[in-house]
Amino acid sequence: MGACCSCCEDASAAVSETEMKEQKATNIKSLSISRVMSAPSVDVQDDCKMSGYGLGLVGVAVEQDAAYWEAHIQHDPGMSQEVSFGVATKKDQQFYRSMEEQDSADAKGTSLMRSIKVKDGDVVGIAVQQSDLPMVQFLLNGEPLHDLAVNRFRGAVYPAIYLPENDGLTVRFVFRESEFEKLSPHARFGPLIVARGII
Repeated sequence: MGACCSCCEDASAAVSETEMKEQKATNIKSLSISRVMSAPSVDVQDDCKMSGYGLGLVGVAVEQDAAYWEAHIQHDPGMSQEVSFGVATKKDQQFYRSMEEQDSADAKGTSLMRSIKVKDGDVVGIAVQQSDLPMVQFLLNGEPLHDLAVNRFRGAVYPAIYLPENDGLTVRFVFRESEFEKLSPHARFGPLIVARGII
């Protein structure tokens, strides 16, 4: 009595491992630019690459205490451009129709974003902390940009980039830790993950 059958244990372990692998694959697939929440003028390629102009949002809210992701810049050599990085609240196509009539940062949905002058090959790191004091920090090629930090925000926010009208500018969101080119500002900042509901 009370003995455990090891053959049952191995079978369940294999199933659990398979479920975890499938969950990781689903997690990466879900981390993509949302065509529904992004401006119609944004061109989305390969799920995480954007060009064109306007506001582009990733379809996953930042729900963990500390998250980090990168934006990799591709631009014509010798060219530089100011691009806004950070987070934004959820948007829909009605927002973009009404935005055409206004011109403020709040109207564009960029109040939780900061403009950074970038060129080809630059890496912009975005670190979001929600536990102590909600804050968005920015890094350019691994160097912190302390004066650009966004403090005190509320509610659900989504990774976002605002591209101005441009020629030849492409930005790629990077969420996989193995593809990060720079370090996050602190070890507590892990890659963005998709929150799963508890059943």
